[in-house]
Amino acid sequence: MIFGLYDDETDLLSAVRTAKEKHLEIMDVFTPFPVHGLDPILGLKESRLHIVGFIFGMIGTITAFGFMTWALASDWPIIYGGKPYWPVPSFIPVTFELTVLFASIGMVVTFYTVCGMGPGVSNPTLHDRITDDKFCVAFQLSEGEEKGEEKNKYEEYFESTGATLVETKTI
Repeated sequence: MIFGLYDDETDLLSAVRTAKEKHLEIMDVFTPFPVHGLDPILGLKESRLHIVGFIFGMIGTITAFGFMTWALASDWPIIYGGKPYWPVPSFIPVTFELTVLFASIGMVVTFYTVCGMGPGVSNPTLHDRITDDKFCVAFQLSEGEEKGEEKNKYEEYFESTGATLVETKTI
């Protein structure tokens, strides 16, 4: 793998555009914070995590409303304070809280599962400053091409786009 580091997000965006124009296959782009406008340039689709959040939220709503209906209207029907057996307006706060709880936990678990992260997973780090203040464009080298012309092509690309550091790493 060969990667180059950039100091600014505008340099990164222009480097990614240049790579797309030269038909270079970018393996991944790493940034310390979200860079607006990068997803369309890379051709990434919109995340479907919001759909999962809606589904888990609905499960939370049904769970809360169903449990309170069962407990107060069916299993233990007691009239207290003049309220009916099925006091729907008083269900709203608990239903809202369980909707938010189920949606948030479901989205976090789904995100970690899809991204391959979790307890015991060790992901390699390309460079320590990527998570601090540097932006990175990484390319996958073919097998046995650590010193070939493919590497030279990528090094020329990084030199022409203004990368501050170019490194090769085997992962």
